[in-house]
Amino acid sequence: MTSSQGLLEEFKPYFDPIFERKALNVTALDVSALTSYTDMVVIVEAGSARQVTTMAEHMVQKLKGTGIQALGIEGIKEGEWALLDYGQIIIHVFETRARDFYDLEGLWSDAPRVDLSGAYPVNSLKENDDDF
Repeated sequence: MTSSQGLLEEFKPYFDPIFERKALNVTALDVSALTSYTDMVVIVEAGSARQVTTMAEHMVQKLKGTGIQALGIEGIKEGEWALLDYGQIIIHVFETRARDFYDLEGLWSDAPRVDLSGAYPVNSLKENDDDF
């Protein structure tokens, strides 16, 4: 089992609700060797503020339904950037312009990317897609 496969298996409950909502772009970074406060940073892109809110609320509810409680939640109502802190994994849901502005991939450029392609389909979402 490769490192990416092991991480995907460990964090599968967190990824399932992300991909249920047709994220535009998802990046998972293994930051365990770079920081002590989390093992993985996940960056999820949504096409609008409403989609940020919808995706983040969906993730929180689905995870709560499996008994996983967030340690902290920020920004869901505003819709530009939501942060879901689950301790060992932190999920950021960004509106496209905010994702470009904050450039977390650049901030964590030393972190290896986790290959999601073998476990989850590549989703595409049109700007006007209301199928949430």
